[in-house]
Amino acid sequence: MELEPKTFAARDGVPLVWRETGAGRPLILLHGLFSNAVVNWIKYGHAGTLAAAGHRVIMPDLRGHGDSGKPQDPDHYPPDVLVNDLGDLVRHLELDDYDLGGFSLGARTCARAVIAGMRPRRLILGGMGLAGLAQWSRRSAFFHQVIDEFDTAERGDATWMAIQFMKTMKVDRVAVGHLLNSFTDTDPALLARITMATVVVCGDQDEDNGSASELVAALPDATEVRIPGTHMSSVTGPELGQAIANFLARSLN
Repeated sequence: MELEPKTFAARDGVPLVWRETGAGRPLILLHGLFSNAVVNWIKYGHAGTLAAAGHRVIMPDLRGHGDSGKPQDPDHYPPDVLVNDLGDLVRHLELDDYDLGGFSLGARTCARAVIAGMRPRRLILGGMGLAGLAQWSRRSAFFHQVIDEFDTAERGDATWMAIQFMKTMKVDRVAVGHLLNSFTDTDPALLARITMATVVVCGDQDEDNGSASELVAALPDATEVRIPGTHMSSVTGPELGQAIANFLARSLN
């Protein structure tokens, strides 16, 4: 599926790209770190599944990723800059009733956005556990190590697979390094602000961001769905898109 990229300017002037498919109720989906909308949502059929289920699927490339701007000046990466960008996209598209979801970094951004006051009708958190929010600094340290070892890691090193993915995706290491510094830990007490119906979708071999069950227990109105795969491979099977479609079909009030 080839979808035409569309561009708008974030509040600091950085060009941000999104793609969309389908018609109906808007659903914004955010991709994971080092990835982009095409790989996370389009390549493996999830966007098509959700469009066929009656959704207008809106998929931005996050700042520093894909076809969006990758400024190398750290001033373009204030705290929670991705939350700001998401808010700018919602305003640009003039959305007032929509659903919101993301995978890994995308899920983290969605949770932070809701905590900051964004009010989607329903929320999808993919590839996320409680530690991925509450103990992000540990996860961030690993990704900084990935960047630092980009040219020196050897097969079998802990960073090897992430580096190979970065190379495949042609990641701008300077931009992403600044972006990592814009994230902070999330106090678990703040998760009480996420009051809308939420689904936490995780691979049955995915503990990269901690326990999905612990995250579900910390949220006021959440359910857990397990799909086949690890953190990386769970994106590649049809179950991810189908799990999201099933949740949206049964949870609209």
